[in-house]
Amino acid sequence: MSDTTIPAEADWERAPSLVDGAMNLELTAQSCNLQYWFRSVPQGTLRGKVLGHADDVGTLDIVSRPGPLNDSLTQELAFRSMAEEKATRAISYLVALAPDIDSMEFYATQLMDEARHAMVFRSHLLDLGIPKERLFESIERLAEHDRDRVLVPLENLGLRVLRDESDFIGGVVVLTILVEGVLAPAAELSERKWRVFDPAASEIERGAAIDEIRHLTVGSSIAREYLLKHPEEKDRILKLIKDGQQMWGELPATDMMLRREGLFQQGLEEHADIAGDYEIWPGRRLVDTTVDERVATAHEWADRMQRQRLAYMGLEEAI
Repeated sequence: MSDTTIPAEADWERAPSLVDGAMNLELTAQSCNLQYWFRSVPQGTLRGKVLGHADDVGTLDIVSRPGPLNDSLTQELAFRSMAEEKATRAISYLVALAPDIDSMEFYATQLMDEARHAMVFRSHLLDLGIPKERLFESIERLAEHDRDRVLVPLENLGLRVLRDESDFIGGVVVLTILVEGVLAPAAELSERKWRVFDPAASEIERGAAIDEIRHLTVGSSIAREYLLKHPEEKDRILKLIKDGQQMWGELPATDMMLRREGLFQQGLEEHADIAGDYEIWPGRRLVDTTVDERVATAHEWADRMQRQRLAYMGLEEAI
């Protein structure tokens, strides 16, 4: 049951989707400080969902046993756990570099959020049949290739800006626009497509998405406020974004998504009776979607989110 003492954007029942929330909500570091986080996240979003989902929400056997659905989801979760771990470590620099208490407290809460995401993605791999004693070995096997080709270049960019250059606002922009702003819509797709086959995985994605709404909107607000006070920095930030966009365009992230969606498609076709008339978005049944359509939709969400966030920050020239 919804708790009206919890802010709507952090409430399990009332929070918008990731795409809608990230595009339409306006949150600030001042409003999303430690006090907000302690009230809203442990007591709100995560109440009864320590591992990201309710105890009575599970996984269908067709996903937990060997097969294309298991292959698709284990590859995704292994990659996501690696991505969230790298984000956690990078955010420690934002905490250290934060120029005021509000932004320091906010990034301390985001660090906790990202560490939790990595933990729940890892934990769900155990539900999908990976032995606990082989968990980290399996994550390495499942996602090493994608980590090296997609995550490591992004990590290197973030570390150059944060660790080597001690550039707080540059790090905020890299994280908000070039990392989370691009990867987040794939998480929205996952929440929707796994709902019928693995309700637990869908709930895990839902909880992470509620956090990501806060991360994207507050990060955008911090950048906007900084650029309003320091308009002379605009050209430098624009160049950072454009260089990052060029790098992102050269990464094989779409190939990774297509591979995982291809496996999902095999499982979807094999178990179309279970998907039934479930609509992945209004008016479109999951069973009628294709690999290319789902990937293109996630890209379209990412493009819309990035355009809106850039405009909000006063960086329209980067669109």
